Amino acid sequence: MDQKQRFAVAAGGIVALVAVSFLYLGYGTGETAGMDAGNAELVALGKPLYDANCASCHGLNLEGQANWRVPLPAGGLPAPPHDETGHTWHHPDKLLFDYTKFGGARIAPPDFKSNMPGFEETLSDKEIWAVLSYIESRWPDDVRKRQSYINRQASNN
Repeated sequence: MDQKQRFAVAAGGIVALVAVSFLYLGYGTGETAGMDAGNAELVALGKPLYDANCASCHGLNLEGQANWRVPLPAGGLPAPPHDETGHTWHHPDKLLFDYTKFGGARIAPPDFKSNMPGFEETLSDKEIWAVLSYIESRWPDDVRKRQSYINRQASNN
């Protein structure tokens, strides 16, 4: 094999490796690798999407609905806060993504009534990650660190 052929094989291998890496991380599929509060572009995309799709229940300032731990007469709970006072950050990224995409009825345990709708017909995967990244960007650093630990624990299981 001459030098041009070796170069072509090496270049093809690098292209294949990059393509596989992108697919493995979710890039190129419309899905990012998870929440990323440090990605200014993703957070900027998430803010207006949150305002349009989430704020009516979870509040413009992520404060949630009043008495969010008290069951509603029809069942389920009011929308919880997504700021550090709520439990959103207690969950790994993948669960938050699935809950947002598919809704509580498909994700919650059978004995729990969830009023959370799914957004799979409304938002792309990237848009869901953007909304979640915006929410994460509003958490204090210590809460982000704890949620990051929760993610690592979930990925080890």
